Amino acid sequence: MIPREFEYHAPKSVQDALGLLAQLGDEAKLLAGGHSLLPMMKMRFAQPGHLIDLGRIAELKGIREENGTIRVGAMTTENELIWSKLLQDKCPLLVEGARLISDPQVRYKGTIGGDISHGDPGNDHPALMLALGASFVLRSAAGERVVPADGFFVGTYDTLMKPDEIMTEIRIPVPAPGTGYCYAKLKRKVGDFATAAAAVTLRIRGGAVQDVAIALTNVGPTPLKARAAEDSLRGKPLSDASIVAAAGLAMNICDPAADQRGDAEYKTAMAGEMTQRALHTARERAGR
Repeated sequence: MIPREFEYHAPKSVQDALGLLAQLGDEAKLLAGGHSLLPMMKMRFAQPGHLIDLGRIAELKGIREENGTIRVGAMTTENELIWSKLLQDKCPLLVEGARLISDPQVRYKGTIGGDISHGDPGNDHPALMLALGASFVLRSAAGERVVPADGFFVGTYDTLMKPDEIMTEIRIPVPAPGTGYCYAKLKRKVGDFATAAAAVTLRIRGGAVQDVAIALTNVGPTPLKARAAEDSLRGKPLSDASIVAAAGLAMNICDPAADQRGDAEYKTAMAGEMTQRALHTARERAGR
């Protein structure tokens, strides 16, 4: 199929893009990398009369550190995340996750902001953002607000982002030195969405877990924060037995939809397996 006829707009500033959103209203859609929106338009699940392309807005790109926070422009591509020396040194989980997204052609065009704002539970960045304690900067004509990733995703393709807002920046607290990390992802083939995946950050001090975050991809209507699993590990030595128990608690919150990647029981089991793998790897990478 082909999309309905639409008008194309290419603003060069966030202010101009916001003006177009206000002027065009519900008829307009924001275009980032296009890998989520354009297929939906071709199938006519989305039928905007206007596309506002954010690709020429320089202020929406770039990666920098400021006062202990990593700031990533929403239009920064996956490939730019992968090759960022700052992220490699200070936030390697984000690099690891970006490397597992689709294939090189997609990573050269796909953007972190587009991945997050689409609200697809199969996308990888939402769980990574939960594990990293990230927040999102949303700007409208009325001003700017900062929303934590935890709570931002409210349903399938549904987030707290309002129709008149643009995601401009992702903010990630710089992980403490010695933080272990892993994104363990099971997929059928290169380029596929996850059957199940787990993102973990882990700090160990004095032989016990000081802090841990566990988030799951594609096993519920939103990315899932495995709070009970996290709570079961904090303040205790991280043993093989405690990892198995935490994985069981993570499986308890899964509610996947059956599809060509497997039935609900299989996906839930794989979420547990990915949680175990991610915790084991994070433990190996964590400074003692």
